Amino acid sequence: MSYYSPLLEKISSRKVRIGILGLGYVGLPLATLFARKGYTVLGLDKSPDKVQKIAQGESYISDVKSVELKGVVDSKAFSASVDFSRIAECEVLIICVPTPLDRFKKPDMSFIQDASSSIGKFMRPGTLVSLESTTYPTTTEEFMLPILEKESGLKHGQDFWVCFSPERVDPGNRQFHTENIPKVVGGLGEEAQELAKTLYGNAIDQICPVSSPRAAEMVKILENTYRLVNISLVNEMALLCGKMGINIWEVIEAAKTKPYGFQAFYPGPGIGGHCIPLDPFYLEHIARNFNFDLAMIHTAGHIDNMMPHRMMIKINTALNRQKKSLNGSRILFMGVAYKPDIDDERESPALKIIDEVVKKGAQAFYHDPFIPRICTHEGVTLENSALSDGLLETMDCVVFTTNHSVFDVDSIVKRARLVVDLRNAVKDPDEKVYKL
Repeated sequence: MSYYSPLLEKISSRKVRIGILGLGYVGLPLATLFARKGYTVLGLDKSPDKVQKIAQGESYISDVKSVELKGVVDSKAFSASVDFSRIAECEVLIICVPTPLDRFKKPDMSFIQDASSSIGKFMRPGTLVSLESTTYPTTTEEFMLPILEKESGLKHGQDFWVCFSPERVDPGNRQFHTENIPKVVGGLGEEAQELAKTLYGNAIDQICPVSSPRAAEMVKILENTYRLVNISLVNEMALLCGKMGINIWEVIEAAKTKPYGFQAFYPGPGIGGHCIPLDPFYLEHIARNFNFDLAMIHTAGHIDNMMPHRMMIKINTALNRQKKSLNGSRILFMGVAYKPDIDDERESPALKIIDEVVKKGAQAFYHDPFIPRICTHEGVTLENSALSDGLLETMDCVVFTTNHSVFDVDSIVKRARLVVDLRNAVKDPDEKVYKL
């Protein structure tokens, strides 16, 4: 019996149930979108808290409005569960689980392995499996597929099909979101490609097919490595400009007037988020298998890894010019999210800088209206400090690490004793402000 044609027809007519494994920054917006587009969606996550909030129509992701989530939940288009045996109810399964690095900077594949094992145990013949989690090229074909075939006893291309379609989520972006960001799709074989194109094409504005899953995996790695290399370059330029008394922001604004051959990237205290600081290590991992040295990427990663330490030195220098020591100083960090106006502190450079100053004996505080508490990599636990005249008056230094739009920068600078501006938040020159 051929399962391909009936599955294609059911996907085309939106008669399949889509199971989405992992309901975080990628999975929840995707699930909500497919539900809005007429599909029945089952979200699967190990967190009972997330499942309960979804049942109540309460969104925990800023890019998904609660009113939108409640609408698809109330209409029965979307439901969530912690019971992964319900994979058997779904004809399409999309993996949106985390892909972190371990403490040795090697890919932690346990989340993809667990998701693949669960799918293999419970999926039925006539299923499309799509991996969206960022990973190294060859993962779909050489890591995920063997697990699916072993656990299920089914055969790819006959009983089920796989593809890779990289997530392109940019939290907090009001212009580009899941529906209008072009979707790269790489199916393993022509039938898998057609199934994937049909599925995503029914929900997303533009589909960009590539020849294979490994090509699609490399697309995601290239996108984020491109950003890592360019941001690391401009960060290094900013450090040099600081020593030479040149305003790097003025240089960038002038350079971007060139109508070709230049794209503006902006310096900062380091690179955060769940992709850019991590993805190059995935590429390095697979490159070693081919005896290939990624020298440029390695250098860019080294520059980024050193930025928090260099920012600590900048803070220390600013304090020294006021005849103060970092040891014993009270430092207030304005913003700990990895980018403006979001509630996501994953891999935020602010957390790494906090670790650096605490190691030197400073007392660290932070104010971020989006993030109520933090725990750094070194185990420093802090709660958000309410911003007040009294708080600012007790601080030896205020550091802008995230330029949230809600910050009244002029007022903060006016009341602070010393400011270190790592985000170009302060536009007007001030003798007590030290810029990156």
